[in-house]
Amino acid sequence: MSAHEHHGHHIASVKMLWSVGIGLTILTVLTVTVAKLGLPSPFDILSALAIALFKAYLVAAYFMALKWDNRFNAVLLIGAVAFFLLMVGVTLLDTMYRIEVVPSF
Repeated sequence: MSAHEHHGHHIASVKMLWSVGIGLTILTVLTVTVAKLGLPSPFDILSALAIALFKAYLVAAYFMALKWDNRFNAVLLIGAVAFFLLMVGVTLLDTMYRIEVVPSF
C-alpha cells in the first residue's frame, strides 16, 4: 500500500454539517411558505415534492456520508427507494380498481 492511498472514513467538518443543517431548516421554512401560498393543484404538490427530494439528497449525501462513500452504497439506496416506489405503485393500482364498499353497520 503506497503512502498516497487513503482507505479511511471521511470526517465531515462541523462547519459543513451546521451549514447543511441550516440549509435544511431554510428549506423546511420554504416548504411551509409555499404551502401557504395556495398554488394551483398540481404545482403545490410538485413544488413540495421537489423541495423534499432536495432535502432528502442533502441528508443522504452529507449526514449519511454517501457523497464520500463507496458508490455501491448509493446504488443500494437508489435501489431500495425504487423498490419502495414500485411497491407503493402496485398498492395504488390495486386500490384504484376496487369496487365501492358498502358499510354493513
